[in-house]
Amino acid sequence: MQTHTLIIGSGAAGLAAAIQLHRRGITDVLIATESLAGGTSINTGSDKQTYYKLSLCGADADSVRSMAETYFAGGSMHGDLALAEAANSVRAFMNLVELGIPFPTDEFGQFVGYKTDHDPRQRATSIGPYTSREMCRAMIREVQKLGVPVREHWYVKELLVDYDPVTGEGEKNPVTGRVRGAVFFVGNSEETVTVEARNVIFAVGGPGGLYRTSVYPKVHTGAIGVALAAGACARNLPESQFGLASIGFRWNVSGTYMQCVPRFVSTASDGVSDEREFLEEYAERPGELLPLVFLKGYQWPFDSRKTRFRDGAGVVRDFGSSMIDIWVYVETVLRGRRVWLDFTRNPAGFSRQSVGPEAWDYLAKSGAADLSTPLARLEKMNPAAIEMYAEHGINIRNEKLEVAVCAQHNNGGLAADVNWESVNIRGLFPIGEVNGSHGVYRPGGSALNAGQVGAIRAARKIALDEETPKPEETRKDGFAPQPALAPAAGEAVSLSDAELKASLQARMTLAGGFLRRPEVVERALLETRQQRRAAGSAGMTAHRNAYLLLTQEVYLEAIRFQLTSGVGSRGSAIVLSDSVEDPLNALELDGQPVSIVRENEDFRNFTQETWFDPFDGTVRNRWVPRREIPNPDSWFENVWQKNRK
Repeated sequence: MQTHTLIIGSGAAGLAAAIQLHRRGITDVLIATESLAGGTSINTGSDKQTYYKLSLCGADADSVRSMAETYFAGGSMHGDLALAEAANSVRAFMNLVELGIPFPTDEFGQFVGYKTDHDPRQRATSIGPYTSREMCRAMIREVQKLGVPVREHWYVKELLVDYDPVTGEGEKNPVTGRVRGAVFFVGNSEETVTVEARNVIFAVGGPGGLYRTSVYPKVHTGAIGVALAAGACARNLPESQFGLASIGFRWNVSGTYMQCVPRFVSTASDGVSDEREFLEEYAERPGELLPLVFLKGYQWPFDSRKTRFRDGAGVVRDFGSSMIDIWVYVETVLRGRRVWLDFTRNPAGFSRQSVGPEAWDYLAKSGAADLSTPLARLEKMNPAAIEMYAEHGINIRNEKLEVAVCAQHNNGGLAADVNWESVNIRGLFPIGEVNGSHGVYRPGGSALNAGQVGAIRAARKIALDEETPKPEETRKDGFAPQPALAPAAGEAVSLSDAELKASLQARMTLAGGFLRRPEVVERALLETRQQRRAAGSAGMTAHRNAYLLLTQEVYLEAIRFQLTSGVGSRGSAIVLSDSVEDPLNALELDGQPVSIVRENEDFRNFTQETWFDPFDGTVRNRWVPRREIPNPDSWFENVWQKNRK
């Protein structure tokens, strides 16, 4: 088949790209997807899933530049990308409004907002637990109205790339070339179809299949490995977000799930016996740690900066809210127990004094301070949060909710420029979570904005680029082989496809999760390489596992490079050392003393680039200075003249 622009993936970003292309006159578009009902966008959320945009309410000053500076302040983010995400946020948001997403307004039409994590202003908004799901549904309706062809149950097998005659410079640079289309498995069969295209918008989401303990929906595997195998350069792969989530039904337990101050209890592995409120083990008096529980609502992602700090008297205390995640890890991983949230009873020591003034004021303003249970407080503040679990067969009115620290989002991804075009494969546009535009930290909800902005920028570039060669003009005798998936000579792997996937997911959770040790990463890399060399790629499932193994190797190599570079603990992961010298960084994990390796903040001025060489099969890394926020000529007459031309 042939099409002008091929869109792989049908989440919020991919669907937006199809709509934006049509608005710019590009109607020869094909969407290839595993399922319109699959993927992360349409299957995930939180208590009130956040969309981040420029402030559009009240008297608080805000500006495009200020929003860009918030993005840039997170570290390791290019300034031009920060400016583009800020500058296009209102346009992207209003497009969703016009598509029918009912973001709340006051009686005068102001779009009200609230603060989210890493947000200095009230830029966040939401329609409840299912913000991204309703975005997808609205855009599916629009795509159907526009008549965009959609092929479901297509699983991407490989990208077709014409590599430049002289490509890369050994270890210095990744290969370069032009994308020419993709090959897909059709359904569960071995049948394949080739689609040639002038442009490929790659909207396949994050690496959902990599982790065992994960809040990515089970129907989402991710396909970044397809682009990595083709040589596409990646950026900031080690920067993922982790946080507390339910695991029976995968869902973030952020916001009001924490602000109602539930009980944290652990049990033996049978889920019933030996129940205890394990947070009390770390408290000097009953209820002392309840302010941390409340703060997890605002500070949901695990944050290396919110573990330990000195109090006003200079005494080292374990009073950062992210200690909650570490204590849950101790219970679940080190002690082999199970952890639950109980909304039916108040935690030990609950009182106005123990929860602290910030929590009590919040509950009082919400009309929930005097209610007798966490459930009553949650029902008052956010009844939809209770109904959401009920829709999935979990009644938190009378049963506990099992939770763990889960992989939630990859701030890194493929490296692209300010038009969301791959930095080394022309015509390839990674958008959505697969694009690594974010830095170390990002405001909550900014990923949804980035996906919509990426769709706008990619569609604009495709529509305006009249010099893009047609597929037939660049056709060659063949494509460079991709040895990443070729089975090596020797014994085949003895594991079944399901066992292999479970094995690699457990390994990634242990080595690439929010607690990282250099020796564990080294061991995981060795095991991954051994499995990848032995695993075949015959058949769709085996092929996808082979891509997951390649993805795991590239991610672990990126993490190892970051560790050996001396970056230290940052973002949503901490690096642990057995050497305990500074009591401020000391930590005890189930009786074992360790220390948190401090961050070298100099690295926030760099981005990390990682790539797989499809010719020699090696993974390489480098540090690239981040670009500052541009100061473009914004004098109206000059910009107007450029637009007229």
